[in-house]
Amino acid sequence: MNFSKYTQEFSYNLRLAYPIILGMLGHTIVGIVDNIMVGKLGPTELAAVSLGNSFVFIAMSIGIGFSTAITPLAAESDGKNDIEEGRSVFHNGLFLCTILGLTLFLIIFFFKPLIAFMGQPDIVVEMAKPYLDIVAFSLVPLIVFQAYKQFADGKSETKYSMWATIIGNVINVVINYFLIYGIWIFPKMGIVGAAIGTIVSRIVMLLFMHYIMIRKPKFHPYFENFSLKEIKKKMLNKIINLGLPSSMQMFFEVGLFTGAIWLSGVLGTTSQAANQIALSLASLTFMFAMGLSVAVTIRVGNQKGLMDYVKLQLVARSIFLLAILLETVFAVIFVVFHQYLPQMFVDVNDMKHIVETKEVVLIASQLLFVAAFFQISDGIQVVVLGALRGLQDVKIPMYITFVAYWVVGFPISIYLGLYTDLKATGIWIGLLVGLSFAALFLYIRFSRLTKKLILEKSIK
Repeated sequence: MNFSKYTQEFSYNLRLAYPIILGMLGHTIVGIVDNIMVGKLGPTELAAVSLGNSFVFIAMSIGIGFSTAITPLAAESDGKNDIEEGRSVFHNGLFLCTILGLTLFLIIFFFKPLIAFMGQPDIVVEMAKPYLDIVAFSLVPLIVFQAYKQFADGKSETKYSMWATIIGNVINVVINYFLIYGIWIFPKMGIVGAAIGTIVSRIVMLLFMHYIMIRKPKFHPYFENFSLKEIKKKMLNKIINLGLPSSMQMFFEVGLFTGAIWLSGVLGTTSQAANQIALSLASLTFMFAMGLSVAVTIRVGNQKGLMDYVKLQLVARSIFLLAILLETVFAVIFVVFHQYLPQMFVDVNDMKHIVETKEVVLIASQLLFVAAFFQISDGIQVVVLGALRGLQDVKIPMYITFVAYWVVGFPISIYLGLYTDLKATGIWIGLLVGLSFAALFLYIRFSRLTKKLILEKSIK
């Protein structure tokens, strides 16, 4: 294989991806800071935030997954230089994301009592409920923000959402600092203070994104004729047909990790807190692959619009290679530092919780060792999913991810976690197997599709 033809694409890929990566990293880092701040209150508070977020993450995965349908459609219209189609994608996508954000909030709000029947510690459940109410409502501005973000990304303007996320994150950290601990004149609100920081930051992100896009001449044509009359059934169906399978893909993966949170909760508070620590760190490195996934969706969508399938295959594989190299580096870091990284999340000098804290650190270090290996599989599956999304191929990948995570991965997590001495480590071995299965079969799908497109064009 001639690697130089792939590596020469690295520079452009990284220029396109780095704002997305930075934005996602900023968001994830704030999540980690949230966990560190809450973790200082005690293991029970950290477990309550983990439980509350597990519900929100499921809904968020559906909303964000659905919004990703906007990116390939915007990228394809950009490749064809079709402003009218681009405007229709933007208006209809924004309309659908607004409805979806409100719907997801209402579902969480009314189904919140279910957390009492999930085998979690009672004190954790009661602490999670008020936190969940506030964070659930933040899904509305977040998913509307996603519509703006995905459209801008599809037009290859990836820096706007980066700045929106950075500004929102700074606001979140400041509010958290004052409201979690009751600094200065502010009341000590604990994890509810963290929830308030989340909702305020997401509203600011949405307002900033609207402001910066409407001021840019490039986007002026897409803000014209903003009314319900512009909502067209044909485009709504197109976005829904792409968005629903995409949301299910993300739901299946996030649901798998959420299942790991719940299983850890069954094992006990220390396992759940350790799971949250390891998941926070794994999420941080995963953001690099997520950024590359958006970049490959944009580039593949552009090449699809140009109908240059040979170039399409080349740029996609160059991003696959880049993702493997990056995630391998992170895997090495996790192996080398797996005993030290968890200590950032707990107060090792807190004598009141010294026994629980030591157990949390020990379990988290074991989980990070497993996470080191699934970094690579996770990176591959998410960038290949991005490439398939750029091809607007979403239904078969949806079935592949369902089988990988819920037929293969999760049953292994249940068995090893609850019925063997591996416990929390066993849960994560199940995650590793599911992600590896998905990576393999999604790549086979991409390879077959692109070979078919190249062959069909050569025959014509």
